[in-house]
Amino acid sequence: MTVRAVRSLHGGESPWWIDVTTPGRSIFSVVLRSPSSRISSEQIATNAAALAVAQRAGLRAPRLLATDLDGRVAGVSASLETAVSGTSRWSAALTTKLLLSAGAAIAKVHTVRLIPQPQLPVRTRPIAVDDFAHERRTGRLPTTALLQLADERVQAIKTPTTPIVFVHGDVWPGNTMVDGGGVHALIDWKTAGVGNPGVDLGELRKQAAILYGEDAPGYVLEGWERASGTRAADIPFWDAVAALNTPTDSYSPHAALRRDHFLRAAIAQL
Repeated sequence: MTVRAVRSLHGGESPWWIDVTTPGRSIFSVVLRSPSSRISSEQIATNAAALAVAQRAGLRAPRLLATDLDGRVAGVSASLETAVSGTSRWSAALTTKLLLSAGAAIAKVHTVRLIPQPQLPVRTRPIAVDDFAHERRTGRLPTTALLQLADERVQAIKTPTTPIVFVHGDVWPGNTMVDGGGVHALIDWKTAGVGNPGVDLGELRKQAAILYGEDAPGYVLEGWERASGTRAADIPFWDAVAALNTPTDSYSPHAALRRDHFLRAAIAQL
């Protein structure tokens, strides 16, 4: 095989998109993952374990091609997976088809029942490598009256523990692949694990609220409930958990305002 081109998918570092030509002159693309400033060896192992589960379950996700988790061949932990067609850019304007399909995509993930394992541990919040609520609690980040009140409300509630299902762990537009106006696959499973469906549902609803405003989370929920055939439970709790796991000033003043609006709506129901 001949490598035709290599490009970084994140700021000049891993993961890497690689275009390859076979001896038969067919061309295909793969994604190589290796440690970076934002990806640990443990996360590469988690991504690989999650892709193996996804393949067994027939979920729409990259297919794992090879792993070198102990780095014996590559010198560092590494994995190779198929590249997925489509785009991870969501439309600037709200489209119900996109949000319904996103909710349905994570509902399919949640049909998989798993027990915790070393590479796929229990997740009690999205993006488990971050814990911004704890950082505010311990004074390492500033807080606000709203964030403090919301954190106190969440801390006073016992975390719902059932059902326990396979969770993606970081469902935001950049980890979805869109084709034909709808989400057809999920990528980047490095914080996957097992947990309550609300871990993913709250995060995706928060992302939709920040991107499109207050009506958007309802379409995500509708898509999930249609696909799963069940009513989602404890939505206000998981919405609050997701909103609390963001930096105090979020990622822009506009995002912070929408995050806070989403959070107020959640804690009003707790």
